[in-house]
Amino acid sequence: MTKEKAQARREHLQRMRAEQQRKERRTAFLMWGTGGLVIVLLVGVVGFYLVKQARETSLDAVVSVKYDGGQHVWNKVAYKETPPVGGEHNNYWQQCDIYDKPIHSEHAVHSLEHGAVWITYRPDLPADQIAKLKDVATSTGQQDYMLMSPFEGLPAPIVASTWNHQHKFDNPDDPKLGAFIKRYQNGADTPEPGATCGGPDAIVTTADQAPLPPEPTGQSQTPMDTASPQPSQSQQ
Repeated sequence: MTKEKAQARREHLQRMRAEQQRKERRTAFLMWGTGGLVIVLLVGVVGFYLVKQARETSLDAVVSVKYDGGQHVWNKVAYKETPPVGGEHNNYWQQCDIYDKPIHSEHAVHSLEHGAVWITYRPDLPADQIAKLKDVATSTGQQDYMLMSPFEGLPAPIVASTWNHQHKFDNPDDPKLGAFIKRYQNGADTPEPGATCGGPDAIVTTADQAPLPPEPTGQSQTPMDTASPQPSQSQQ
């Protein structure tokens, strides 16, 4: 009778241990399964965010051309692109700043040669969008190398240009605009990187305030490009 009780006790303990092991395996499976699911979800969320961000800031739509720098002229230039992204330009560059009236393209292109981003917009762009565009221009990139002005006949509501590169935008909230500025301002194609976009030789007037400067008579007196950037003064 004692042996039977001992055997029964051993079998009972074995059953209890087996049940405990099953519970432990089930708990471990649930823990690892839940943890794995959380990791998969996290990877998925991060991956989705990265893909979404890459798509939103993709610059695949940038139009690129090829112009050589140093083509200084005094006459008005007929540019191929609207607005221009390079080519011949006036001997004087435009002071990098925000303008509420059109500026001469010949001065603006010289500023592009120095590394500036030129943000142009249709004159009939709604006032709230112009305000947002000004926020982008003053909060993204290097302000000493930022031009902004209205431009007649644009192929899109907003166009951002640098030397040899251009991108069209429908509204100022497009994150690609900031991405364009960060990539191309003073970018690799800048013919005169580090040259000033200000200084005493810069043009600070708008197109309606002054015509293109005439060619000097007698000894040539063209401005010299310098690598020391000057602070801009508001022309709003």
